[in-house]
Amino acid sequence: MSTRVATSQRHWPKLLTPGPITTSVGVKASMQFDSGSRDSAFIELTASLRHRLADLVDPTGGFTCVPMQGSGTFSVEAMVTSLLGPDDHLLVCANGTYGSRIEAIAQMAGIAHTTLASPESGPTPLDELDKALEGDGTVSHVAIVHCETTSGVLNPLDDVCDVASRHGARVLVDAMGTFGGIPFTPAANVDAVAASANKCLQGVPGLGFVLARPEALTRAADFPVHSLSLDLVGQWRGLEANGQFRFTPPTHVMWALGTALDELEAEGGPAGRYQRYRTNHLVLTDGMTRLGYRMLVDPGHQSPIIATFLSPTHADWDFRTFYDALVARGFAIYPGKLTEAETFRIGCIGDVDGDDMASVVTHIEEITVASTTAEPANH
Repeated sequence: MSTRVATSQRHWPKLLTPGPITTSVGVKASMQFDSGSRDSAFIELTASLRHRLADLVDPTGGFTCVPMQGSGTFSVEAMVTSLLGPDDHLLVCANGTYGSRIEAIAQMAGIAHTTLASPESGPTPLDELDKALEGDGTVSHVAIVHCETTSGVLNPLDDVCDVASRHGARVLVDAMGTFGGIPFTPAANVDAVAASANKCLQGVPGLGFVLARPEALTRAADFPVHSLSLDLVGQWRGLEANGQFRFTPPTHVMWALGTALDELEAEGGPAGRYQRYRTNHLVLTDGMTRLGYRMLVDPGHQSPIIATFLSPTHADWDFRTFYDALVARGFAIYPGKLTEAETFRIGCIGDVDGDDMASVVTHIEEITVASTTAEPANH
């Protein structure tokens, strides 16, 4: 069977994951034509996307957008390795997989760093952050993941920035899980924010970006370069000089992002989208609680981006069977766990609404009844 036939005949479930996510018909349609990467129309698109993305984080013009090919991690790595110099010292707040990934980036690049590790089920503890900064005056920057989609924990970004500011530290933000879906305004000591097209912006994978203060990029101009393709300053200079990427950009992905930004604006911007995500999350978690499932994260620290549930403990529970049964009913959740605890995750973002989440709960109830006679309290 050819790939074309296999693709057209496949049953494609809605994605309830933290990214990639279910995209709209309009976003998909935007990728149905081919575009030259050096054409004037594409150069105009690039300039427009840079302006629109920067406006989402700061409409006063305090940030410039540097798009980067690749996954969101590519942009995080470009941000960390490009904006930190040989005399800098990074403190990484790690309360999940993505904070630990920043630690790994710093380690591999030979960047001086310290890690403040804390449990995955809660936010970065501010008192411990304050103590760590008080005890080491060499720390120049703090890295924080706004939403740790390992578990769904929303870290207190403003408070982290306040603590860092008291100790004279700048802040680098991984906003992969929140940008476009949870409104926030960067504090004055935030040097850069990294995000991607395929999460709350509801585009498709293949493009990340760093929103950086121009003065932070200028400061880094003479720093050692750790990578040719992930050189954030080099990418910025190229875009400023001729409006073009240094290397082949993901053209289809960028046209799709333009449509995704139109849809975000029509929904009322990040504030409007947040309300839909919040509704999705409430419908899901209320329904799952009714079925006896328990959440890993305390509601006070929970984001509406993704919900992490403790796996049932009875002998009949098998995640793969559960996952496959949901896919057969038209929904795909994240196929595995990232937490140390035995859990599974259901995303609440993408082109889905409260009716979709109610349908998921109904299907999970049917699957649960069909697979076990255990009481809900065993969850």
